[in-house]
Amino acid sequence: MRLLRTPDECFKELPGWPFSPRYLQVPIAPGSPETARVHYVDEGPPSAPPVLLMHGEPTWSYLYRHVIPPLTLAGHRVVAVDLVGFGRSDKPALQADYTYAAHVAWMAHAVFGVLDLRDITLVCHDWGGLIGLRLVSMAPDRFAGVVAANTGLPTGAQAPTEGFLAWRRMASQAETFQAGSIVAMGTVAHLPDAVRAAYDAPFPDDTYKAGARVFPALVPLSPEDPAAADQRRAWDVLAGFDKPFLAAFSDRDPITQGGQYPFLARIPAAREHIVKGAGHFLQEDTGPQLAEVIKQFIETKPTRRTTR
Repeated sequence: MRLLRTPDECFKELPGWPFSPRYLQVPIAPGSPETARVHYVDEGPPSAPPVLLMHGEPTWSYLYRHVIPPLTLAGHRVVAVDLVGFGRSDKPALQADYTYAAHVAWMAHAVFGVLDLRDITLVCHDWGGLIGLRLVSMAPDRFAGVVAANTGLPTGAQAPTEGFLAWRRMASQAETFQAGSIVAMGTVAHLPDAVRAAYDAPFPDDTYKAGARVFPALVPLSPEDPAAADQRRAWDVLAGFDKPFLAAFSDRDPITQGGQYPFLARIPAAREHIVKGAGHFLQEDTGPQLAEVIKQFIETKPTRRTTR
């Protein structure tokens, strides 16, 4: 596997990003001596229970820059990881190098094997949920609760939304693929040019974008998909997950509209929180408000099914 590494100078002077980079290594395949470097930030009191922030497509941990400071100020440890292929993590050069199973294995090794996180509150968005919720199903006793934001765990049994199908076509066929422009299209608020550039920073040219291009194609669309059986097994575990679970979904996201309902129907403690005035990338539109939702979730462990 040929790995690309975005030069450090691409990440200089990013607006609103004062956090020091940290790195760990994950095997590129089970049992392989070859490794890929994974970037993460680790802020707040080291002894506090961790809040694990997982981003999705085509972003990186920069997405959570408005969420991290309020959580650390409240005394929480915050760990934000960059998926392999994104941010400051290494990037396999070929689309064929990326599979759903590989993404889960890479993050499982990082979160469980290296960081050895426990008593985790998972905050997951987009593909961060597709991967993060699989981690919950693998080791539910390591998790204290979950905030699932504009995400899902598709098995291929339900028809995808038209918005998702359009996005899938765009990712694979568009002549240009600019992460900053994509984030801007998925927000309600105006995204400044410097912030767009920060989302483009991990991808100096098209050779770095294999992971971002292929991600939508890895979402199971039929029960026969290679990942579908693992998804069904994950749901079987989540159906017995009795820790607090919040489905925090935006009111202006056409891609994941209605995606909270499978969580509410199948996970015993799941409840709903509608984030008003936010698009798909709610961290950009309502970052401080989302941080407050997370803080309240951790501190109050509410049991009511629905808040609006």
